[in-house]
Amino acid sequence: MNVTLLESTVLDEVVPARAAWSAVVRAGQWLTVTDLHGNQAVDCLLYDAHDTAVRYSAADTLQASGSVFVTAGTVLMSNEHTPLMTVVEDDCGRHDTIAGACSKESNTLRYGHHTGSQHACVENFLAEGARHGLGKRDLVSNINWYMNVPVEADGTLGIVDGLSAPGLRVVLRAERDVLVLVSNCPQVNNPCNGFDPTPVRMTVTEGGPR
Repeated sequence: MNVTLLESTVLDEVVPARAAWSAVVRAGQWLTVTDLHGNQAVDCLLYDAHDTAVRYSAADTLQASGSVFVTAGTVLMSNEHTPLMTVVEDDCGRHDTIAGACSKESNTLRYGHHTGSQHACVENFLAEGARHGLGKRDLVSNINWYMNVPVEADGTLGIVDGLSAPGLRVVLRAERDVLVLVSNCPQVNNPCNGFDPTPVRMTVTEGGPR
């Protein structure tokens, strides 16, 4: 007998430009991140929803995947080298997990003291994480969905114009109950957002991607 599994929407929200977002995605549920207007970096952190000491590890993820980029098929690993989520679909082609999140301090260092008052991803993570009992010590290297950070042969990194376009999406399957924190990046000093931050859509579904 053939059984058809019907998709149902658990959560569907548009995250405004520069804003933070969080949700628990249950094991087996699907999270779809849609770049509504194109060229918008979406900084992301993952934690075990029941034990936040278990959290995303860029080093474990890169070691397990054998690539410096995140894309379809990448298993997002924890600091215990266990799966948190799997990238099952990717319209963009590759995403960054080595450049980190912008902060007021890094903005000042890179772009000048006049940027010191600008809101940044670290501040978003701290404010949103506090709702779940997380603090500065809980921030680790993150994933930057849609951010284009090429790695040159000599190891040099760059933040350049994005590869994304309006409507492209990345779909993740939760391998356990996962707390997802997002900063819809407010950066205006480099091309990661095309110098113009825009909204993104976060959708959680049962039974497959929407």
